[in-house]
Amino acid sequence: MSTIRDAQSLGDLLRRNCQLWPDRTALWVPIKGDFDKVTYGELWERVLGMAGAFRNLGLQQGDRVAIFAESGISWAISDWGAQVLGLIVVPIYPTLPGDQAAYIVQDSGAKMILVGNSELAGRVEGLVDSQIVGLGPVGNLPNVEQLASAHALSQSEAESALRSVRRDDLATIIYTSGTTGNPKGAMLKHDSFLILMEGVQKNLPVGPDDTFLSFLPMSHVYERSAGHFLPMAIGASVAYAGSLATLAGDMVKVKPTVMLCVPRFLESVRARIVDAVEKDKPFRQFLFRAALSQGLKRSQGKFAPMAGLLDKLVGAKIRARTGGRIRFFVSGGSALPQHIAEFYMAFRLLVLQGYGLTETCAITSVNHPDRSDYTTVGEVIEGVEVKIAPDGEILIRGRGVMAGYYGKDEATREAIDPEGWFHSGDIGQFVGQRLKITDRKKDLLVLANGKNVAPQPIEGKIREASHIAEAVLFGDNMEYVCALLIPDFDALKRHYKNAGRDYPGDSAAAIDPDVRKLLKSELDEVNRSLADFEKVKKFEILDHTFSIESGELTPSMKVKRKVVKERYADRIDSMKR
Repeated sequence: MSTIRDAQSLGDLLRRNCQLWPDRTALWVPIKGDFDKVTYGELWERVLGMAGAFRNLGLQQGDRVAIFAESGISWAISDWGAQVLGLIVVPIYPTLPGDQAAYIVQDSGAKMILVGNSELAGRVEGLVDSQIVGLGPVGNLPNVEQLASAHALSQSEAESALRSVRRDDLATIIYTSGTTGNPKGAMLKHDSFLILMEGVQKNLPVGPDDTFLSFLPMSHVYERSAGHFLPMAIGASVAYAGSLATLAGDMVKVKPTVMLCVPRFLESVRARIVDAVEKDKPFRQFLFRAALSQGLKRSQGKFAPMAGLLDKLVGAKIRARTGGRIRFFVSGGSALPQHIAEFYMAFRLLVLQGYGLTETCAITSVNHPDRSDYTTVGEVIEGVEVKIAPDGEILIRGRGVMAGYYGKDEATREAIDPEGWFHSGDIGQFVGQRLKITDRKKDLLVLANGKNVAPQPIEGKIREASHIAEAVLFGDNMEYVCALLIPDFDALKRHYKNAGRDYPGDSAAAIDPDVRKLLKSELDEVNRSLADFEKVKKFEILDHTFSIESGELTPSMKVKRKVVKERYADRIDSMKR
């Protein structure tokens, strides 16, 4: 029985499902190395408390409330409590510095900001006029959890509040991280989330028997849509990881069936497995490599007579690290590199690539587990229209598209044309029924000879190299393509050790001629697969990684190409000579 179609708001959907499945497990909450379970009925009682606390603090329907906190049950319940009252939630990444968080609070007109701890409170104190409230005990700030226990709404009060919240009302304003300029607040309606969740159910086999393990930031539209709203809409359960440090153990304890992730997570898991194998006995290394080779051939339909036996010896142990019940990972946020996809395929761990943007509630297309093609982002979900413009840009239309950018009419008109098509800024094409992303429209490099180079596919290939963690290409008005490279410093440490040398530190390694020769050999290997005008002719090596704090990465870990270009202008100019 689906309640999504009947619900008139997100809060109403939760109420219906909590009444329908009061004894079903809704949430797993980390407690002292283990998990407590919260039923749908208990969840609803806590949501009523949070909604009552908000009302006691003077918030009314249509008010904006910002959440500046780490993900977890408090974040989730505060969001659901706001949805019951018809408040508009403004999520803020907990990694943002104070001035950027304050900009979002001020720009959105948030009446209140909920903070998760004293450190986050300190970042915005003195920078915002809004009331600052603790999600729990935070210094001397009002404690919303205490208020929740004393001022819970009654069932009748909740139902009265919900009757006034409509599908066409705003549920949230999510600020795009933006690779240039200040972020813009995408206004998303209750209807947008509801219609897309209904579509996902028809494109992706998820249901009440699934357990999602949540570790991505709920301030990001991806986790909020597919890891927070969706599980509660289908009667599934969500387990919150204690932290990134406990995630590996949490997977074994929770035994999730579905995990949302980003390619960086998948790569880090792969790297840890490979690193452990390299330290193991030679025979075990041989078994691992044989299992990887045979498993990949099996997944590609090729002759692999030893795949079954090797899978029992090696693959089963790798799957056990995920809890042993994973039906699939769903990867989003950035392109899934080929070597990562094939690694997981080899060990019968399915990774489904999907696609969406903040402005489309994160859900536009996703691969189906029965017909997945990792080189694409899958089939467009029901309720969404997608077409390719003459210049290759992906255009999206439907009820899942944002209402516009908050307070920015001109930017809204630039993004959504008079026919309702949202201009994604991504370049792509259809491969049969599946959508494939090839690059970002604004990132195309125009060489001095007029040739256009799409940098992202090339950067992705370079990042597959064993000793290169990051690559950023440049070439506008230049004779050739050049690159800034960031080594994989952990891999370099192993390289030095294998060579019988002490690691001299990141800065010294970056200028070591041996390291330069190593990275050049890997770059040359990539160049052999490229057209001549696409080849990276020169490169510079940086001695540090990019970070959110330094402004080179967005909160969703995308490189701010413009910032990097300005910050390293001298290094880039040196490659023009």
